[in-house]
Amino acid sequence: MAITLEDRVFYGNNITMFKKNEDCTIYNMKDINGEGTMTCYKVFPGIDLLYNDFHVPSCFSEFRPKVDMLGIDHCREGRIEWEFQDGSYMYLEEGDLQINAKDNHALGFGFPLSHYHGITVAIYIDEALKTLPTLFDGFSVDLQALREKFCAGKRPFIMRAEDSIQHIFSELYTVPDKIRKNYFKIKVLELLLFLSVLDVPINSKERPYFPQKQVKTVKAIMKYISGNIDRHFTLNELSAKFDIPLTSLKLCFKGVYGTSINAYMRSYRMHAAALMLRQSNENVAVIAGKVGYDNSSKFAAAFKTVMGMSPLEHRKSSV
Repeated sequence: MAITLEDRVFYGNNITMFKKNEDCTIYNMKDINGEGTMTCYKVFPGIDLLYNDFHVPSCFSEFRPKVDMLGIDHCREGRIEWEFQDGSYMYLEEGDLQINAKDNHALGFGFPLSHYHGITVAIYIDEALKTLPTLFDGFSVDLQALREKFCAGKRPFIMRAEDSIQHIFSELYTVPDKIRKNYFKIKVLELLLFLSVLDVPINSKERPYFPQKQVKTVKAIMKYISGNIDRHFTLNELSAKFDIPLTSLKLCFKGVYGTSINAYMRSYRMHAAALMLRQSNENVAVIAGKVGYDNSSKFAAAFKTVMGMSPLEHRKSSV
């Protein structure tokens, strides 16, 4: 009888099998705030490839491996937030590669931008060790050595995906159905070979971690300012109101949301304005005021910078 994903890992009671056929198995995650899907393809015995698509702010994680494994994650779009048992948080951002033995799994996942899209290559080491050497004449990737190289610490190994790695993953997002099965095999082998010769810098800069108190504070700030989009707050005002040092506010907000407060709010305001333009017949000047602009020209310029067209052009394009 074939070994299933459920035999290898326990994902939790909030994740159920949605669909299964000879090509893939689709798992659905439901939460009161949203849902997500994981589409799992068996590449080799002991190696799976999963497409992850989540539209939810966060989800509780009960993930627990039943076997010795290695997980390789590539973030295509969005962000992942991990909360660890010591109360610290870290983030995987667009274009990042993460390698994790999954034995120090986080308490939960957060998706600060309320969405995440990426790929996981899941390697179940004992089973894969029996498979890889039979593919070619002595396939020269030592999975145990890979695990030791990238997963020696207690935290996930995260790096910016260089062009060579980005190239491997970018092609996996656009695979024609007719060649998918064999193409997955080629790309997974290419990835493993590349990682086997990749040097991990001894003095590489570690991805920053943020304490729970700071993360909760910047999330409260984000909720406050996004709930008052008609008002403009200075960083000093927010620092004083929420009792957080200015430097910590800047660093932690960017760590959580991937951009500065000002850039985040500019984008948030323009997307809110775009929705108003599509769903109402209100004058552009009125909408500008609702998102904090008393000058229609400045609003139009900001809108075009973010949305790529003027407010009127956007309204016409949605008709």
